[in-house]
Amino acid sequence: MKKRILYLMCTALAAGAFAGCAQQPKQPRQDRLKIVTTIFPEYDWVREILGENAEEAELTMLLEDKVDMHSFQPTAEDLVEISACDMFVYVGGESDEWAEDALKDVSNPDMVVVNLLETLGDMVKEEELAEGMQKEAHEHGEEAHDGHKEGEAYDEHVWLSLKNTRHICQTIADKLGELDPEHAGSYQSNVSAYIEKLNGLDEKYQKAVDQSARKHILFGDRFPFRYLADDYGLTYYAAFLGCSAETEASFETITFLAGKMDELKLNRILVIDGSDNKIADTILSNIRSGRQDQKILSMDSMQSTTAEDVKNGATYLSVMEKNLETLKDALE
Repeated sequence: MKKRILYLMCTALAAGAFAGCAQQPKQPRQDRLKIVTTIFPEYDWVREILGENAEEAELTMLLEDKVDMHSFQPTAEDLVEISACDMFVYVGGESDEWAEDALKDVSNPDMVVVNLLETLGDMVKEEELAEGMQKEAHEHGEEAHDGHKEGEAYDEHVWLSLKNTRHICQTIADKLGELDPEHAGSYQSNVSAYIEKLNGLDEKYQKAVDQSARKHILFGDRFPFRYLADDYGLTYYAAFLGCSAETEASFETITFLAGKMDELKLNRILVIDGSDNKIADTILSNIRSGRQDQKILSMDSMQSTTAEDVKNGATYLSVMEKNLETLKDALE
């Protein structure tokens, strides 16, 4: 009987405590916000939105040492950091399957998660095996099967669209405001100012494409820039899909791309950051026009931006501005 009375008293006290909490306004945070991002663009967006409050937050970029997101595997320390953070921002998709497992065992029940692909919803595109592009083969016993056919996987490189970035940044600002209501107004002001900069750069891209007679780009490499190409109505040709693990292009792919350079009278062939240019060089050596004015140009996909790059002043906008200058050259 005494145990029964004690139980009822404890239950009543707990209910009263919860009711009291429900009537109290949400208190300002007493600890630092802990935010974990996977890749550089996410890290830089959060930093911009935090603005003057960045020093009061603990912001981490997991892929900070030239590790490509397609091959990244978290350490035990990474998983512990994710488990206890207030906000986790990641791309989603096949390359981030490890993140789905990590989120099944979190120690912070109030964690806010921002999955870029889920945030964009119907704006996310399926990978597209474009004309002439190398099919990816995987060996299964004695049979080889084509991989990454259109409809099988989503193109994860959503950050390379300024239009996508506007939507993602607004979502991040809203979520930060939920975590830290005291500074919600500041986050909204910061994201509004940042979106204005994104809009201005978006207009510069569109103007550059509109003023160019060329509307084609050709990559002797992987092609993570489909969102950017689609945003501005550019036709593209490439050796591989953006998420491809292939490093050797077939004779048919090399011949096709060399033929396209001849057919379209292209003066530039593009590669992504970190490329050894081997495939691009091979394509150029197979051009039949005999012209000597072709050049190889590199566009930065921001998949392996390092902490040192950040220390040296790299920002999402500065990289996209450099990519714009490269694109202008490629379209001349």
